[in-house]
Amino acid sequence: MKKLTSLLVAAAVALPSFSFANAPFVPPVPEIAGKAYYLIDFYSGQVVAASDPDKRIAPASLTKLMTGYLTYKAIKEKRLMLDQQLTVSQKGWTTGGSRMFLDPKVPVTVDDLIKGMDVQSGNDACVTLAEAIAGSEEAFAQMMTAEAKRLGMVNTQFRNATGLPDPEHFTTVHDLGILATAIIREFPEFYKTYSLKSFTYNGITQPNRNLLLYRDPNVDGMKTGFTDDAGYNMVASSRRDGRRVISVVVGTASPEARAVESSKLLNYGLQFFDTPKLYAANKPVSEIPVYKGDAKALPIGFTSDIYTTVLKGQAAKLKADLTTSQPVIAPIKAGQVVGKLVVSLDGKKVLERPVVALKAVEEGNFFSRLWDSIKLLLGW
Repeated sequence: MKKLTSLLVAAAVALPSFSFANAPFVPPVPEIAGKAYYLIDFYSGQVVAASDPDKRIAPASLTKLMTGYLTYKAIKEKRLMLDQQLTVSQKGWTTGGSRMFLDPKVPVTVDDLIKGMDVQSGNDACVTLAEAIAGSEEAFAQMMTAEAKRLGMVNTQFRNATGLPDPEHFTTVHDLGILATAIIREFPEFYKTYSLKSFTYNGITQPNRNLLLYRDPNVDGMKTGFTDDAGYNMVASSRRDGRRVISVVVGTASPEARAVESSKLLNYGLQFFDTPKLYAANKPVSEIPVYKGDAKALPIGFTSDIYTTVLKGQAAKLKADLTTSQPVIAPIKAGQVVGKLVVSLDGKKVLERPVVALKAVEEGNFFSRLWDSIKLLLGW
């Protein structure tokens, strides 16, 4: 491996100093009254705080995040349309728990069903969407589990679209963090629905049960849940000063408690940490030599923006080292991994990302390849 010079541009990460007696103040995570919790930075993907992140828990209506994910995906793939009208089945109409009060005699649009699911947490809406997408709720639950595995939710299994209790229906706060992040990243147009404070259907107005929407202007979603077994659960997201953090808190004692505990986590992440943008997507961070190609230099970088999360005042101390595999010989495909970036703070690795070719390099002509072969042989 050939090691290049440090590529982290100081201006990109320089932040005001925040220190105590020349050492960073490491604030303790606030005490959270719940069975488990998880706090993740949306942009860097780094975990800021967690307790029992992989403990198996009953998600209750947080299940509807996956029901929503598959619904949004079906709409994006044009397997379902927002103005498409559906009719609730007997099973959907008689499903217990929270409801949007569908009328089996009155068709309802997919758009209204999404609002009924995301705002009113309607189990009748979830079953109706599940049956429209997969033919049955049972088949839809299999789709949910398969999609969870694809997203990296390795400790999750679904048995229904609603979150009603089932001993084989489980997840973790870690996995719910993955799911919430995926919804915000992949379906921002549908994520906006989670910020609605109320929704009226069939003459009945129901408020969003996420109390933080009424108390904190920075909170713009996502979902609450409750069963006797699960307790009061919440996934919440807050955005401030260009940052976004996502919290998952489960097993609290009341609707008030889940709001208070979630607020503690969100504010902790936003108050004491920063998430500087280190590199922009598709912008070269360096060039490396290429042999036997129709070009002699290859621009390298990243296909997505690179962020990292650190304590406030510590970003200026970040150091980056980029290593590439040498020699690099054409042909090279755009997006091909050619090295790695390691970012460290005080000698401790905080981030590692693959570095890729930002453009393709085809094979050169016969004479170019021959000359480069000679140079490689002689070590020039």
